[in-house]
Amino acid sequence: MRNIKLVLEYDGSRYDGWQKQPGNNKSLTIQEKLESVLEKMEGEPVTVIGAARTEAGVHAYAQIANFKTNTDMKLYEIKHYLNRFLPRDIAVVEVAEVPERFHSSFSAKAFRFEYKITMGEVPSVFERKYNYYSFHKLDILKMRKGAAYLIGSHDFKAFSDNKRMKKSTERNINKIDIYSDINEIVITIEADDFWPNMARIIVGTLIEIGEGIKEADLMKDILQSKDREQAGETAEAKGLFLQEVLYQ
Repeated sequence: MRNIKLVLEYDGSRYDGWQKQPGNNKSLTIQEKLESVLEKMEGEPVTVIGAARTEAGVHAYAQIANFKTNTDMKLYEIKHYLNRFLPRDIAVVEVAEVPERFHSSFSAKAFRFEYKITMGEVPSVFERKYNYYSFHKLDILKMRKGAAYLIGSHDFKAFSDNKRMKKSTERNINKIDIYSDINEIVITIEADDFWPNMARIIVGTLIEIGEGIKEADLMKDILQSKDREQAGETAEAKGLFLQEVLYQ
């Protein structure tokens, strides 16, 4: 049996995230769309494994997925078939055959997300679907100071919306970069894993620091509190993109 790896990009605006939701016939997910097309290609059900479970409304530049198949189709034929029948807001950028033991999620060593924020007197008509618009001029230096407290291994319970989380909420953030120019801020976060809404809660907290609602040094207290109520609002999904999944 062959193990096929996919590199995907998608506009998550109209989807309920990556992962299909058993028993919820009203959900619309990226995984369901892929499996539906692959089932037609194979003539039998196919399970697609995604590296990152992106949330509703979140986009991806390079989501990684894999599936097992007995097909003798060439790689370019699989790629062309998928792109022919998938909706235009999902694209298969690359197709490769990988070792049987490769698992897009378990084999991943880190995930990199980026969040886009625009500022300015008037919100851009063309960026409104993919950027969060800030009506305030954000203080980048304070945001960077606050972000520095998050680097390294910490318990990120205060930055997760999953109140039923039974597993350890300790994660390691490798780096947070905050780039800015006159009208745009891009926050890039790389970590070994992310809990539900973790990246967006971090961004929401950094935005409040940039606005002066919270002090940068408060980030340390938020981490230690392990209390979701102490962190900032969850930033809108539309500004978040899965940028890269990192493997050794």
